[in-house]
Amino acid sequence: MARMRNVPHNMPLTPRNNKKTIGRLLKYLGKSKGKLVLVFITLIISSLAGIAGTLMVSNLINTIQVSVENQSALGSDFYTQLFTMIGIYLAGIACTYTYQRTMVSISTGTLKRLRDDMFVKMQSLPIRYFDTHTNGELMSRFTNDTDVMREMISNSLPQLITAFITVVGALIAMIFSSWMLTIIIVVMIIIMLFIVKKFGGKSSKYFIANQRSVGKVNGYIEEYIEGQKVVKVFCHEEETKDGFDILNEELRENACKANTFANMMMPIMGNISYITYAVIAMVGIAIYILSGGALLSIGTIVMFLMLTRMVSNPIGTSSQQMNTILMGLAGAERIFEVLDEEGEKDEGYVTLVNANIDEDGNITESAVRTGKWAWKHPHHDGTLTYTELKGDVRFVDVTFGYDENKTVLKNVSLYAKPGQKIAFVGSTGAGKTTITNLINRFYDVPDGKIRYDGININKIKKADLRRSLAMVLQDTHLFTGTVMENIRYGKLDATDEECIEAAKLANAHFFISHLPDGYDTMLTADGANLSQGQRQLLSIARAAVANPPVLILDEATSSIDTRTEALIEKGMDKLMENKTVFVIAHRLSTVRNSNAIMVLEKGEIIERGDHQSLLDIGPEGKYYQLYNGLFELS
Repeated sequence: MARMRNVPHNMPLTPRNNKKTIGRLLKYLGKSKGKLVLVFITLIISSLAGIAGTLMVSNLINTIQVSVENQSALGSDFYTQLFTMIGIYLAGIACTYTYQRTMVSISTGTLKRLRDDMFVKMQSLPIRYFDTHTNGELMSRFTNDTDVMREMISNSLPQLITAFITVVGALIAMIFSSWMLTIIIVVMIIIMLFIVKKFGGKSSKYFIANQRSVGKVNGYIEEYIEGQKVVKVFCHEEETKDGFDILNEELRENACKANTFANMMMPIMGNISYITYAVIAMVGIAIYILSGGALLSIGTIVMFLMLTRMVSNPIGTSSQQMNTILMGLAGAERIFEVLDEEGEKDEGYVTLVNANIDEDGNITESAVRTGKWAWKHPHHDGTLTYTELKGDVRFVDVTFGYDENKTVLKNVSLYAKPGQKIAFVGSTGAGKTTITNLINRFYDVPDGKIRYDGININKIKKADLRRSLAMVLQDTHLFTGTVMENIRYGKLDATDEECIEAAKLANAHFFISHLPDGYDTMLTADGANLSQGQRQLLSIARAAVANPPVLILDEATSSIDTRTEALIEKGMDKLMENKTVFVIAHRLSTVRNSNAIMVLEKGEIIERGDHQSLLDIGPEGKYYQLYNGLFELS
């Protein structure tokens, strides 16, 4: 089974965490204040309409009873009350429809804002965060967690508010009708609330575990669907199913524990309400008979029984909604976890600006694009200096590790002058890709310095630094869109002509021209309709259209056959003209013309020099062994 990434475990949902999560959620809901006011008003009217209609039942029944006893016809007052009651119920129905429709609008709007904030937040998170979270687990927060929140906001919360208003209103009406029968109802409510607290407390801790398990399952599925070919090639179907069974069983256990207590509440509540209903009926009839109707009338007893249902049903319904509410809070907690993640820190203040450079080398900032760039460096004394962007990169005693307990690079020092091509070779895990990660400031250097055109890169804003670089990675990624749009990703304001020239430079123009719609061919599923080599050529074209002074090629031609590589060699040479180029390659034939080759081993540069000087070291040299070993195998 493949190694699972480290997914941090959240703290269980405690009452304190619940209050904090609810408070933050209310702030998002508060952005729809006008609609919330409308919902609150219609909720109150809807709840009170039910109570008012029930109260009128008593008078109607008493009127009918008197009419029967006196054998007289029903008067106009009876029909006036009857139609008034019907009007009240119709008003309640209209208000119920209004608040439900409005809550749908509020819930979808709130979730849109949350998803927007989550997506924006993810754009600001450091690479380290994505290295420790699976794609499927992150996707689960956008889909599953927001879905359970939608159910909570649009259905469960309005039902809770309606239940509260109904219960309070009904209790007030009961007190004025019969304080003796009200005591029985109060006892029932206390028992119900105790059960809700007892069972709800036991189930709450399992709901967030359930949401975590859903995220793990989604992450596993996403990973293995993407790698299905590898699974089949190595006949790992059974091992993959075993891994899924473990995670799926964990999900089943958490879901079972969470829902066991939550689902037990409704039957218990229902039985308590039926018992209370029967007790109220018996006690009410007893009081009526013993008092001869002086303390209670038939109409009052019927009304009281209806109010009893109006009290017990909302409490029972609310208890049934507990699982939805707890899952919604668990989902909200996971969403807020992402929003609370510390964004990528950037204390840089040196920016990249368009520049005019005269014959004497004097630099002035330009408001329009000039094709030349400079670093704008503000100083503590308020002065500004401008340094031409050339692409001079230097490492000075750099030590770095992704983990505090494991050093990847040890005291690495090197330089790349503008226009030079520097290659990194060595065994897997030697630290080659780490160097390029540090140049991009995907990770910051704790010890040592990296200077770019003489400026410490920690002083350069990350966005500006990365605008001056282009990378062609071994693992290409194409976005859903046309071929032209994917090339233009390297420079969003590039014209079609510039994109086509970049494709020609990367030797991609020929195969693009033979696609069904040429440059307008739609690419989906990460360019699944293209070969791996064609995808890599598009990635090279994307870097070509950006045309920065520094180019990083991380196994850029690994997916291209040797014949195609030879065809694009001249194009690559044009792409690399007057640029500082860093090349990572296992195919050592691609680095022979480098100005300098750095041989890394266990995070240290053990050899450096050009191709011939490193070969001259002889069989004891690491580069000699790699180079000749490669060709012995070929």
